[in-house]
Amino acid sequence: MGHKVIAFALLVYAGSVGAHPIDESKVIDLTYAFDEHTIYWPTAKPFHMEIVSSAKTAGGYWYAANNICLAEHGGTHMDAPIHFAEGKRAADEVPIQQLIGPAVVVDVHTQAAADADYRLTVADLTAWEKKHGRIPKGALVVMFSGWGTRWPDKKLSLGTEQAGDVENLHFPGFSREAAEFLVSQREIDGIGVDTPSIDYGQSKDFIVHQIVNGANMPGLENIANLEKLPPTGATLIALPMKIARGSGGPARIIAVLP
Repeated sequence: MGHKVIAFALLVYAGSVGAHPIDESKVIDLTYAFDEHTIYWPTAKPFHMEIVSSAKTAGGYWYAANNICLAEHGGTHMDAPIHFAEGKRAADEVPIQQLIGPAVVVDVHTQAAADADYRLTVADLTAWEKKHGRIPKGALVVMFSGWGTRWPDKKLSLGTEQAGDVENLHFPGFSREAAEFLVSQREIDGIGVDTPSIDYGQSKDFIVHQIVNGANMPGLENIANLEKLPPTGATLIALPMKIARGSGGPARIIAVLP
């Protein structure tokens, strides 16, 4: 709970005597911009923007406004528990406290470079703990695969650039065993990845989604700039769009460095 209090304190300019403003140099944006290049699941509708106005009005002032249409699951976003678990929390029901916590960054970019279908293992998690201590309570455990260097190339990020093609998806994710370990043996708040899914590309049963969402925990996908975070010490803050009854939604994710 201490990390959550610290995070809130950092993000508010307090008016009391002795309060200090946030050190903006320690804030890292972990979010990709949403545009026509944003990567979505091959079966999802891509981002579309309709320009309503982008001109000076008859009154002489500038006015810009747009309509946007986008799938819940694409770009940097949150999977709400209801995404793969009937009766669990929808996007608007996920407590904001569950989306703020110590960032546990598990680096598997070497393994992922050698195997696009790599799945983060329990051994990867225990190796992290040997170096940095037990995964803290309320942590958001994120996999750093190095996949961010492939954004926004759909072929490199997904394994395919064909709409509807779910047979040729290749990217790293969490293993079933790692998800079970985190949910049953560590008191985490959720997991995240720098790839399109917390399950690896060739998954057919989306078992990691089932396990994590089944525990009423969110998943964060397509997180940007993870190479800028240390393995431990940063606070991750995810602010997804609060969609009533939503199965997820676009998110602005940031981290505050120690």
